Amino acid sequence: MGAAIIEDGRLLSAQRAEPAELAGGWEFPGGKVDPGESDEDALIRECVEELGVKVKLTDRVGGDWPLGRQSILRVWTAEILEGRPQALEHTALRWLTADELYDVDWLPGDLPLVEEVRTRLR
Repeated sequence: MGAAIIEDGRLLSAQRAEPAELAGGWEFPGGKVDPGESDEDALIRECVEELGVKVKLTDRVGGDWPLGRQSILRVWTAEILEGRPQALEHTALRWLTADELYDVDWLPGDLPLVEEVRTRLR
């Protein structure tokens, strides 16, 4: 699951710290769903764990995006309810305007959703 956290017309992007094959790539923050957990609950939990923020999910972005053979990426737009994002599990965080979205090296799995999110930044 991924969160397209939008604030003041900017998107929060996160740079992966691990695993080695993904380190340095940029992504929508988020993570895996634990057994018995809904997609939405997992994403809210992951934002607390990875960024130290409580978010409210708003709209689903696009459909299901395959990540390899066994995983799919689902993304929701989100707004911050509490806290300021911190790179607790990432190398860096960066707020991007619509014109800056391609200034970072998006991970291949996240890249198809960038254009979907761009329309929500204007």
